[in-house]
Amino acid sequence: MAETIHWADVVAKEALEKSSRHIVASGITPSGNIHIGNMREILTADAVYRALRDAGGDATMIYIADTYDPLRKVYPFLDDSYKEHVGKPLSEIPCPCTDHASYAEHFLEPFIDSMEKLGINPVIHHADKLYKEGAFVNAIKTALVKRDEIARILEEVSSRTLEPGWNPFNPICNDCGRLTTTKVTGFDPDAETVDYSCSCGSTDTVSMLGGGKLTWRVDWPARWPILGVTIEPFGKDHASAGGSYDTGKRISTEVYNYPAPHPIVYEWIMLKGKGAMSSSTGVTVSISDMLEILPPEVLRYLIIRSKPEKHIEFDPGLPLLNLIDEYDNLDESLDMRAYQLSQAGGDRSVKIPFRHMVTAVQIADHSFEYLLTVLERGGYDVTDVGKVRQRSGNADNWLESFAPPMVKFSIQKTLPPEVRNFNAQQRLVMKILSERMPGYEDGQAIHDGIYDLARELDMNPKKLFQTIYQALLGTKSGPRLGYFLVSMDRDFVVERFREASELSDDGKKN
Repeated sequence: MAETIHWADVVAKEALEKSSRHIVASGITPSGNIHIGNMREILTADAVYRALRDAGGDATMIYIADTYDPLRKVYPFLDDSYKEHVGKPLSEIPCPCTDHASYAEHFLEPFIDSMEKLGINPVIHHADKLYKEGAFVNAIKTALVKRDEIARILEEVSSRTLEPGWNPFNPICNDCGRLTTTKVTGFDPDAETVDYSCSCGSTDTVSMLGGGKLTWRVDWPARWPILGVTIEPFGKDHASAGGSYDTGKRISTEVYNYPAPHPIVYEWIMLKGKGAMSSSTGVTVSISDMLEILPPEVLRYLIIRSKPEKHIEFDPGLPLLNLIDEYDNLDESLDMRAYQLSQAGGDRSVKIPFRHMVTAVQIADHSFEYLLTVLERGGYDVTDVGKVRQRSGNADNWLESFAPPMVKFSIQKTLPPEVRNFNAQQRLVMKILSERMPGYEDGQAIHDGIYDLARELDMNPKKLFQTIYQALLGTKSGPRLGYFLVSMDRDFVVERFREASELSDDGKKN
């Protein structure tokens, strides 16, 4: 069976047929916690960047933090003190925790840290710095001079009528600091200044050097020639008919004389039962939180394995456990390309399946020192204690935050009450297993031995399994039995089975 060509390689091939040099761009507004829904954009860009490099292309990846965008509203995670900052650039608003230089940096810093953990290392641009350093001055002049042409394009493409006072530039009021309440009243291209009036009553002049920013539908195409962008992923909202990419293409070619980048349209990541992730609605799972649970490679794989145009439903419960198992087995499957593009620069030398780690940490009652013993009983190499600790930490965090009740268990320190209801056949099972357990060498031998015993006694295997789980956990189900039992203290298991076998019909010890 031939291996399917990965979607990132298809995009790279198409791009390299046009040019051998490319700049792949991604940009996110740090208005709130940057969540794994946002991660689809940056990882889509990174996958294409890697595919370009692998194919011999001269590629650079950049990330634009839209730090000069305004605060749109007081989001659910903010207190009422932020009412006075609505409409101000994110880079000019105080940090919610007071530990960062600005509101924007508060949310941007953990995102950049997460990118590093994910093996993503773009050239980072802060929009506020680009504006303040003069990168947009010529673009602003052009937009102001060609205001009518841009307005015509926007109306033709978006099929909407702009208000008479519309302008492609939003000055920042010198008095109230907002850029959503100002109107351009004039400009001087030679002095590089813009006159404005603000709803707060202020009338003044600002410099094109950091005194405001272009509106989004103009800012986006303006940055393409400034940064040399040739490829850019963006969400399906921007790709709708008459949307910002359609207007951007026209503005880029007709106003700024620059070809629009190769588009990669991606679908949303939907949070199971809650819909599309959004910082403004609070429907999020932050990237930093997910990296406490998922190895970086698995988070990359979650996004890279699917074509961008296919929506992803993210369920952090049991399906997440299955996803990790799927990734753990990738190197044995045909999808080697997805495996390669998912690498985050780390070493996956500790081959301990996540599902088994989830079982092991519970057997060890969350004691790391005892966990090493539990893993060794199961035949796993624990030489690299650091990597074992990292994966066990992921498992602990998943159990605490997202694991469904059916996955959780606790080994009962005393004989569970359910054992007192065992019938004679169940007590016989306990007796035989207490005698045979010392002779089983590994998990597979235990597994096979239990099935052999079921046949010997003409007992339903499911009933036999339930009996064992009840004796140890007080429940009728639990982890995969053979490897569960081999990972436990053998003397404890033998004694528990012996104790369960000695109860009389009235539930008392003989």
